[in-house]
Amino acid sequence: QVQLVESGGGLVQAGGSLRLSCVASGRTFRNYAMGWFRQAPGKEREFVSAIWWNGGTAYMSYGHSVKGRFTISIDNDKNTVYLQMNSLKPADTAVYYCAALSPDNWSLRTEPDLYDYWGQGTQVTVSS
Repeated sequence: QVQLVESGGGLVQAGGSLRLSCVASGRTFRNYAMGWFRQAPGKEREFVSAIWWNGGTAYMSYGHSVKGRFTISIDNDKNTVYLQMNSLKPADTAVYYCAALSPDNWSLRTEPDLYDYWGQGTQVTVSS
């Protein structure tokens, strides 16, 4: 089992920044790739970013709508994955979820159904 707890959400004006954190506990954090998804009211869950720390190399991936504005990072010593969000837009408003993925499924990292564990989510609201 892996437990995931997100934090760092809040209300920010357009153009501002937020940093989300996701702390993992339970099974060894290094056994999983980590992803961020978001879901706005009435919309499907959307892939935001993912990271896989493998053999000293970090593999990172971003959704089209956030590329160039968001940065994912990982601190293995703290069992924490971060999502730095810059140049925020009202369209970024959503509940953001952290999730854990078996590295065997890295090639399908944009598919939420393949993630094994999920956090409870943190609300991000961007005002215009």
